[in-house]
This record gives sequence, structure tokens and C-alpha cells, in this order.
Amino acid sequence: MIDPIIVINPNSTEAVTEAMSAALDGLRLPGGPEIECLTNPDGPAGIESQADVDQVAVQLRAMVDRRANNASAFVIACYSDPGIYSCREATEKPVYGIAESGMLSAMSRVEKFGVVAILDKSIPRHLRYVRVLGLESRLVGERAMGLGVVELSNEAVAYARLLETGTKLRDLDGAQAIVLGCAGMARYRKRLEDELSVPVIDPTQAAVSNALTNSLLKST
Repeated sequence: MIDPIIVINPNSTEAVTEAMSAALDGLRLPGGPEIECLTNPDGPAGIESQADVDQVAVQLRAMVDRRANNASAFVIACYSDPGIYSCREATEKPVYGIAESGMLSAMSRVEKFGVVAILDKSIPRHLRYVRVLGLESRLVGERAMGLGVVELSNEAVAYARLLETGTKLRDLDGAQAIVLGCAGMARYRKRLEDELSVPVIDPTQAAVSNALTNSLLKST
């Protein structure tokens, strides 16, 4: 039996975890590993600042520690990839960050990509990480939709902002693919891709796809 893939929502908003889990249903394969989505009960309502990132890093490592013997892989489902390096120290199992996975998925399909962030203050934090990963030459831009994590559940407002922001990334910045810069945007991926006519990457799906491939290969 294959151990489950543990997908951790670092914030405490259950609605984000539920929407994220629903977006992963297509990856729940017969005979494949369970995809178990967890909420960090001690986290903030949304990861919206460097202080939030720093706070949850220790909490995430503790969550990974508790499941290290009962998991085939871990996914940190926040676009800042909080605590990813300390979580990788805590286990021999693979730990995937959704930002890293999302950008790599985009680059496997196109030359240049853009990112939709939730808030303007998220962008400097994301760009620091892009530079750490050495991917800045492939990023044409990152634009904020101007909504916090909790507000993403307002479908009419959130989708309109996503479409407006994604259109600017495509038409003004030259993005050939769009990466959604928050796990809470997952429910809008397919509709947005259909309207923009460019690939739209849900980074949580990208990270779980990587974890799933690794788990299945190890079982054969």
C-alpha cells in the first residue's frame, strides 16, 4: 500500500483547504496514493506577509515531523513555499513547494510566464524567492488582483479580478502562461484558461502531480 501524499494548507482557513482538495480530485487515481489535505489550525487566516511566512514555517515543520513515517511525500500549499527548507530537513520524503512546482510546470510549456498574486505586498516576497530559484529570466511579470486569501471565496468578485489581472499579464507583459499565485485560486483555473486561451497553472495541482509521479514510481 502506498502511503498518502500530505498536502498542507499553511493557513487556518478551512474553505481554502476544501477548495484546494476539490481541485485535486482528478489526481485521486484508483490504486494510487490517497491525497490527504490538512489545514494548519495555528496559522493566520491567510499568508499575506513575511511575518506570516516566518510564523508558519515552524508550525509546518512540526506537522511534517508528525507525519514523516506515514507519508510518501509532502506538499506545502502556499505560494511563498514557507518553511520548505526546514521541512526538507525534517524528513527523507520529498517536500514540494507549490511556487517552485508551478513555475517549473509553466516553463515546461512556454518560454515566458506571469504570476497572479493576491496583494501588492506579496510581490516583493515572491520575487525574492524567484531570484533564489534563479528563474527571473523566464518571469515577465507579477501582478496583484487586490484581494486577500479569505476574499477569494467571493466567486463573482474574485473571478472578475483574476480575469482582469490575467489579461494584463498576457496582453501587456507578454505572458504565454499564467501561474496562479495562491492555493485559494484553484477553483478558477479551468474557466480562466478557457477565457484567456493560454495555459493557466494551478501550482497545487502541479506540485501534487510531481508527488504522485514520485510515489507511483517508487511503488513499481
